[in-house]
Amino acid sequence: MDFPARGTLDHKPAEVRRPTSRLYALDGLRLIAALMVAAFHLMAYNGPGWTERVQTLFPVAHSFAYYGWTGVQLFFLISGFVICMSCWGKSAGEFAVSRVTRLYPAYWFGVLAAACALWLFPGVRDIPTLSGLAVNLTMFQDPLGVPRVDSVYWSLWVEMRFYLLFALVAWKGLTYRRLVAFCLGWAVAGLLATKLDNGLVRAVVMPEHCWYFIAGIALYLIYRFKPNALLWGIVAGCFLLGQHFLIAAHASNERYADIKAPLWPAAVLLAAAFLAMSAVAVGLTNRITWRWLPTAGILTYPFYLLHEDIGWIFIRHTEHRLHPYAVLAVLFAAVLAASWLVHRWIERPLGRWLRRTMRAGLEEMRFYSHPVPSLDSPPPATRTGERRGGH
Repeated sequence: MDFPARGTLDHKPAEVRRPTSRLYALDGLRLIAALMVAAFHLMAYNGPGWTERVQTLFPVAHSFAYYGWTGVQLFFLISGFVICMSCWGKSAGEFAVSRVTRLYPAYWFGVLAAACALWLFPGVRDIPTLSGLAVNLTMFQDPLGVPRVDSVYWSLWVEMRFYLLFALVAWKGLTYRRLVAFCLGWAVAGLLATKLDNGLVRAVVMPEHCWYFIAGIALYLIYRFKPNALLWGIVAGCFLLGQHFLIAAHASNERYADIKAPLWPAAVLLAAAFLAMSAVAVGLTNRITWRWLPTAGILTYPFYLLHEDIGWIFIRHTEHRLHPYAVLAVLFAAVLAASWLVHRWIERPLGRWLRRTMRAGLEEMRFYSHPVPSLDSPPPATRTGERRGGH
C-alpha cells in the first residue's frame, strides 16, 4: 500500500493511513503523568497513608509533589491524540474492541487487588462490599453512585465518557472534516453546559475536562496532516479555556490535600503539557527512540491503577521501619515491578482472548443481521429456472 506524503489531503481521509511508527515520546509523557499523579497522592495528600503530616515528612518535596495532580490533564491530552492515532481507519466495532481490550484486563485485576488489600489490611479506607465490588468491575460505579474501590478510578469514568462521545464520529469513519466538526461542536457544547443547571448535560459534555481531549484530537490532525491556523486555533482556545477550569481543580485539590498553594505553577505545568504535545505533533520528538520508553509506556496504566490504595496500605505498615524516602523508593519499585507482571500475565493474554471473543461476536452479529429468506420460498435461482423452463 502506498502512503501519501505527510500533509497530503484526500477526498476520503479515513482511507488514508500514516505508516504505523511508534511515538516514543508519548510513552515517556505517559510515565511522567503517572509519576506526577502518584507523587501527589503519596507525598502531598494528608490522608490515610502517613500518620504524620506530609509537610513534616517532606518539608520541601511536598510543595512540588502537590502539583502532580496536573498529570491528569496531561493524560487527557495524550488520550485525545492517541485515540485518533490508534482508531483511524477502523470501524465503530473495531473501535469498541480496541477500547475494551485496552481498559478492562488490567482494570479488573486492579479492582480485585485493591479490594483484597483493603479486606486483608483494614483501617486505611472503607472496606468495599461485595455488591460494590461487582459494580466496580463494570467501571460504571460513578453514574450509579457506588463508592469506588480505589479513588483514582474517577478519571476512568471521564475517559469512558470521552470514548462514548468519540464513538459517534467513529461510527461513520474518522475523517479530517468530521473530527474538526466534532471538536468545534464539543467546544460549543462545553461552553453552553457551563450555563445550564442540568447535571445530565454536564455529565455528558464534561465542560471541566473536554478541552484537553479536544486539543489532543486537533494536535493529532496536525501530526497526521499539517499545521494550519484552524487547528492551532483550536489548540490555543482549548488551552485558554482549560486554564480557566484549572482554577476550580486547584481549589478542589487544595481542600483534598489540606494545604494552601499558589495557582501559577499549575498553569505553568499545563502550558508545559500543551507545549510537549505540540512538539510531538510537529515532529520535534521523532528522534527520541530510547528503547526503554515503550516498556515505560506499557507500565503506566497498571501503575496508575495500583499505586494509591495499595500504596497507602504499604506506607501505613512500613512508615515506622524505614525513612520516608526509602518507603517511597521501595513502594515505587514494587508497584512498577507488579505493573510489568500485570502487563505480561494479565493484560496480554486476557486482552488477546477478549479481542478474539469480541471480534467473533461482531462477526456473528453481522451474519445474523442479514435478511433470512423464508423457508417456504424456493431460492431465487430455482424460481428463475422454472420460469425459463415453462414448468
